[in-house]
Amino acid sequence: MQSPRILLSPPHMSGREKKYINDAFETNWIAPLGPNVDGFEKELAEYAGTGGAVALSSGTAAIHLALRLLGINKGDTVFCSSLTFIASANPIVYEGAEPVFIDSEPDTWNMSPAALQKAFADAEKAGRLPKAVIVVNLYGQSARMDELLAICNHYRVPVIEDAAESLGSEYKGRKSGTFGAFGVFSFNGNKIITTSGGGMLVSNDEEALRKARFLATQARDPAPHYQHSTTGYNYRLSNILAGIGRAQLEVLDERVEARRAIFARYAGELGQIEGLKFMPELEGTVHNRWLTTLTVDQKQLGAAPLELIEALEEENIEARPVWKPLHLQPIFKDAAYYPHEKERSVSDELFANGVCLPSGSGMTEEQQMKVIDTIKKAVNGKVSIS
Repeated sequence: MQSPRILLSPPHMSGREKKYINDAFETNWIAPLGPNVDGFEKELAEYAGTGGAVALSSGTAAIHLALRLLGINKGDTVFCSSLTFIASANPIVYEGAEPVFIDSEPDTWNMSPAALQKAFADAEKAGRLPKAVIVVNLYGQSARMDELLAICNHYRVPVIEDAAESLGSEYKGRKSGTFGAFGVFSFNGNKIITTSGGGMLVSNDEEALRKARFLATQARDPAPHYQHSTTGYNYRLSNILAGIGRAQLEVLDERVEARRAIFARYAGELGQIEGLKFMPELEGTVHNRWLTTLTVDQKQLGAAPLELIEALEEENIEARPVWKPLHLQPIFKDAAYYPHEKERSVSDELFANGVCLPSGSGMTEEQQMKVIDTIKKAVNGKVSIS
């Protein structure tokens, strides 16, 4: 019999979730809102250190509402990280705006300040500055927020920090997701904590968050009848799922610790193999290591990334390439793109050479050693170990 599949990042329940769910059932708070939603928002805001939070149906919904709150309209442009999941950019299209994609830089794999500066210079020359910049914290690593914010502040353009993958990470002593006008978290089933599906919008602008709640509940006007003066959405998180989130949040720091330990084991076992290089951790940051990711130097290793992924799949182990950059996606083939250097696209390189390894916080040491041994076997004889 084949052993159970080792997944990339499966949900990891704490056992405390049933308490909050049972409370909701016993009090009949099965409706979309309720005490768990209120509690989850308060507790997440306190954890992150923001003025408030709005619990939503997804991280995508949170990005969409942030764009609405910043007044993004048809014909506007929004700068966005290219190396990310498409959910970072889809809401730009929802509002009829145009995405302009910004390359990564090698030290964080996140938005390149050099590429961003070039994009702003061209936009200023054309008399068409963007209405917002969406900065993504990839795989749990914070972007160079000081440099990026300095550029955006110079042009007086607000930042949306897409921290969907970086909850629990830190940048210079502050929690990830708290640096822009708005921060976005995701609680999808594969994230570091989960509500099955869900997201959170955070900000220090309490009036904006009040508007977000209004828009997320179909934009119903304060009237005794159903009256609507603007377009709204059905974006609120359910009280049941928020209960799962409250329990998950209680163990978030433990989950970060577990994923960082998994990364450390991978690095210790595979880090001496020439041709494998792990995603860096920027000095002054705490990387939550949501996923352990590495790049493969095909010339040094004598094997391609897909060969490693296929070798793992043969052992019933899930691994994936890193995100395909958005500027390479067919849907965005006509979008503008700014590379890190004139003749170098870092995100293209990372896509061509990157691999994501199983990193679930519930992974056993035995399971992880199976992953490690499979990789060692796949490269055996092809590479020297320094």
